[in-house]
Amino acid sequence: MHLNSIKRLEYFSDIAISGSFSKSAQRLGIAQPALSIAIKKLEEETGLKLINRGNRTMTLTLTSDGKVMLKHAHQILADLADAGRELTELRGLARGEINIGASAMLSTYFLPSVLIGFKQAYPGVRIRLVEAGTHTLEQMIVDGELDIALLQSVPPNDDIRYAAKLSEQVVACLPIDHELAQQSSISIEQYSQQPSVMFRQGYYLRDAVEQRAHQAKVSLNIQFETNLIDLLKQLVRSDVGIATCLAMIVENESDLCVRPFEPAIRLELAWGWKKNHYLSKAAQAFLTFYENHVQN
Repeated sequence: MHLNSIKRLEYFSDIAISGSFSKSAQRLGIAQPALSIAIKKLEEETGLKLINRGNRTMTLTLTSDGKVMLKHAHQILADLADAGRELTELRGLARGEINIGASAMLSTYFLPSVLIGFKQAYPGVRIRLVEAGTHTLEQMIVDGELDIALLQSVPPNDDIRYAAKLSEQVVACLPIDHELAQQSSISIEQYSQQPSVMFRQGYYLRDAVEQRAHQAKVSLNIQFETNLIDLLKQLVRSDVGIATCLAMIVENESDLCVRPFEPAIRLELAWGWKKNHYLSKAAQAFLTFYENHVQN
């Protein structure tokens, strides 16, 4: 569609709202004669009479053809606006920014390959990664400080929408010569009898273990709290205490081992973003890339 025709549709839509050439001319910032000429040309292009031109003191009304044209004009202008937004966002993918949140453990051991792959696919997109506990991340999502975050999805937060769910098993991290390392699994009761090194409160992994201990009516013997994963592993090596973690952080540690809990303790994770909030094309592209990466 020619740009002049689009402008004429915009003028026509405005006149239909204002009911006056003079009011629309003032609002649109053009001379009234120019506006009248534009509408006349639109009528000539379509071969239709669109406006009833009566007494200058009366409000203008649309003809029956004009009412039909107005519906089409609104749809055409809305489609053009949507196309403009989408093209702007697609250009934004080349130079935009995504604010992502995750725990320190997942940021260090799970996300690197995803983030590197996405960065290679979209080199112009700047990524800001925030590491925090699940409760802090949830609040940052609700407050609009993060676009998306990898969160615990059970129980769900009513203000957050979830997708691309992931289930991970919580394990106990032990020195290979620890007495519990001889077992294929351990109970929360056995774990509670040992000194332990735990993440600080507010992290979903700690929440899951404390919830299991509460259900079993036992108290954890927490001797050290840290969110520094390398320090946590060193404390386990030094027999300060045993720890809970995801198995991925001990995969390359020859002097440490992991044992699952019986019954199993699982983390139900998912990418979350603010409910009823527009998710940018860049964030949508990241979620699609993540799902394809995990499947492959």
